[in-house]
Amino acid sequence: MGTPELISPRSPRVAAARRLARRNFRGKERMFIAEGPQAVREAAEHRGSDGGPTLVELFATVEAAERYEAIIDAAHAAGARVHLADSEVLADVSQTVTPQGLIGVCRFLDTPFASVVAARPKLVAVLANVRDPGNAGTVLRCADAAGADAVVLTDASVDLYNPKSVRASVGSLFHLPVAVGVPVEQAVQGLRDAGVRILAADGAGEDDLDDELDAGTMGGPTAWVFGNEAWGLPEETRALADAVVRVPIHGKAESLNLATAAAVCLYASARAQRPRRSDG
Repeated sequence: MGTPELISPRSPRVAAARRLARRNFRGKERMFIAEGPQAVREAAEHRGSDGGPTLVELFATVEAAERYEAIIDAAHAAGARVHLADSEVLADVSQTVTPQGLIGVCRFLDTPFASVVAARPKLVAVLANVRDPGNAGTVLRCADAAGADAVVLTDASVDLYNPKSVRASVGSLFHLPVAVGVPVEQAVQGLRDAGVRILAADGAGEDDLDDELDAGTMGGPTAWVFGNEAWGLPEETRALADAVVRVPIHGKAESLNLATAAAVCLYASARAQRPRRSDG
């Protein structure tokens, strides 16, 4: 693959990529970092709402470029600038302990909230005041796996493009529309106006998820509102919902963490919304 082109971490291109670890710089440039073969592959194949490529630049070690030749080809096809770099450069830009040899610089890809509601979604995850980037990315991954139509991060939630959020999404960030910076009241009202039932997930909820499923009330368009990891949903947010639902604890566990509860809720809705298989 040739001699590494960027041998110094002091290269201007490397310095610009490194600054994307900071939220204010990401917001100014509207760029973020995607690390590893899975995320870079998804970024290379993704196109923004304007049809333009999401991946604009790729740093790769010689070893990774040889191992992931198809990804390098996809990056070239997307029009991204591809730089071969030594491992020192990758370590300088990376936000992980053990870099995988591929780091992509990507354009922001969030979707306007108005576009989310205009699409008349059937299943949406709303992250209200979720502060942990790993949880945010994992819930996004769960929503993608459950077939949700969109994810909404409220204005009090973590930055979608935090490197930990991007990694935890394991590529799902590139699969479904994500709206960011939406006040929770606006998110709830906009989704309700689009015919979506609002369910707040809370361990102290008045309604039981099993009872909702048994009653057959979950087959329609639904948005689940998930709260902060430590203290859940404040009363004013709970009051916005059509129902506050708890995941039943049948064993002795005190509670479920945010991502696990989100997976249970989203999959319950996904199952309720799908036609039952015929016995024949």
